[in-house]
Amino acid sequence: MVPFLSVVLPAKNEQGNIGLLIREIYASLSSEYRFEIVLTDDGSDDNTAQVAIDTAKEIGCQLQVVYHARSCGQSTAVLSAVRQAKGEWIITSDADGQNDPSDYPRLIHQAAQLNSEHFCVAGYRKKRLDTAWVRFQSRVANNIRQKLLNDGVPDSGCGLKLFPKNTFLMLPYFDHMHRFLPALIKRIDGEIVVCQVNHRDRNAGVSNYNAWNRAWVGIVDIMGVIWLNKRAKHPVIAKTFSNQD
Repeated sequence: MVPFLSVVLPAKNEQGNIGLLIREIYASLSSEYRFEIVLTDDGSDDNTAQVAIDTAKEIGCQLQVVYHARSCGQSTAVLSAVRQAKGEWIITSDADGQNDPSDYPRLIHQAAQLNSEHFCVAGYRKKRLDTAWVRFQSRVANNIRQKLLNDGVPDSGCGLKLFPKNTFLMLPYFDHMHRFLPALIKRIDGEIVVCQVNHRDRNAGVSNYNAWNRAWVGIVDIMGVIWLNKRAKHPVIAKTFSNQD
């Protein structure tokens, strides 16, 4: 049986997208799964949170909102929401609507086939709708990351992922860690599965990222993840003893 799900949406200034996205999530999951949405309003200066609250109330969708007093970035927004989440499994999805909620059941189905305690089902946007320049940057960055980290994921920048809450909370936290979740979960002997997903245009607003911050963040953080991986220990438990009932 699929456990209770928490759909985590890190959002900043997404009032033009969040209402439609919540309706799509509800339409995708409500007939088959028990779930909630946990939105982190990452220091928005628009009505993102209120639009989410009004929409959830209108359609009868369970919603929690975590408010950041100032913007802390996507990884911190995800962490705040996961800590607040009631679900045993977490689905992360971009709040701009570029990840398609109709793909969620496919990730859930793949996760349900796994027997691992720790795992990540990672989305793969094979047919991206970005500009040729963005696609080129991503292809180069993913190739470099794959050679250095060997995480088995062709599209680490895809925001659509599913993993256990307990697994996520075991991981070392650092800014931009959301880009490296498969590598970090693999570091604790987790199983990584890739699932092809759709990619859509934004309905409104502009991205909070640019080519400059993507490039430098990627270089610095890959070196940090390599450092973490080299120091990972994987004990083999021969046996245990307890005198407690």
